[in-house]
Amino acid sequence: MNVVVTGATSFIGAAAIRQLLYRGHQVCAVVRPGSRRLGNLWSHVPEEFRSMVRLEELDMQRIQEIGSLKDFSPDAWLHTSWEGSGSDNRVLRDVQQSNVENSLKAVRAAAEAGCRRFLFTGSQAEYGICHETITEDTPCRPVSEYGKAKVAFAASARELCREISIDYIHGRIFSAYGPGDHPWTLVQSCLRTWNEGGTIELGACTQWWNFLYIEDAASALVCLLERGKPGTYNIASYDTRRLREFVEEMYRLCGCQGSYVYGVRPQNAEGQANLLPDITKIHMMTGWEPKIPFVEGIYEILHCMQKAASG
Repeated sequence: MNVVVTGATSFIGAAAIRQLLYRGHQVCAVVRPGSRRLGNLWSHVPEEFRSMVRLEELDMQRIQEIGSLKDFSPDAWLHTSWEGSGSDNRVLRDVQQSNVENSLKAVRAAAEAGCRRFLFTGSQAEYGICHETITEDTPCRPVSEYGKAKVAFAASARELCREISIDYIHGRIFSAYGPGDHPWTLVQSCLRTWNEGGTIELGACTQWWNFLYIEDAASALVCLLERGKPGTYNIASYDTRRLREFVEEMYRLCGCQGSYVYGVRPQNAEGQANLLPDITKIHMMTGWEPKIPFVEGIYEILHCMQKAASG
């Protein structure tokens, strides 16, 4: 396939591009003009695959120009571009609604370019506060503006894709982690603090949680592009436990350096959410399943941190 990837320099977008290349697909990577994160994209692309990547510098206001590209006729579109994913911006309605408008522009551009499939990266935030197993049929009751905007986009995009005869696929990713993630995430914050022998202040961390390694998340997206039927899919790992168990495992893997304190930090924008995902549907429909254990993923992040520190 020829695949357009918007948000190509993002944590998820760059990893997905690598997985697409490994499986023989051609990629048109869309980045902002003058993007400062371009290095993140190229760090994910081995030298032998670079000829399979076409780089296009376009902002979302000009995204329709994809349809006029020469020598690249896209079959599918992976949309990972979404501003304001950090906790502070998740409560800002204007920021999140702008994402909805820009993402709908991407759907229209995909149609004009001749794409047959459009895959959007949703989030567990769409479900809101849950206390039981989450399937794709679980009602969406988002708390944050971020979650509300993802739900709003999905509803509009699903209808638009039906009108223009494009397959719409919606992948709800549950708490992806790995090298290159945002520095403010729980995993990155804990590992960085303990590597420096410091103390980190945490929330209660009593909720159920699920972490998915970034390469597994990227592999799931590629499987959905290749053979997923239109619809919504949970993308998560099989490893669900109390968040404290993940914290304490990371602490042990850091050699018990530094310390941590529970019950200090306030709730994030999603509140005291529980992540209890069911991934039966994606496995049954595509054969995909997660492969990277949490401990292996943490060791990989620590290795990358040590490599960066040594220059």
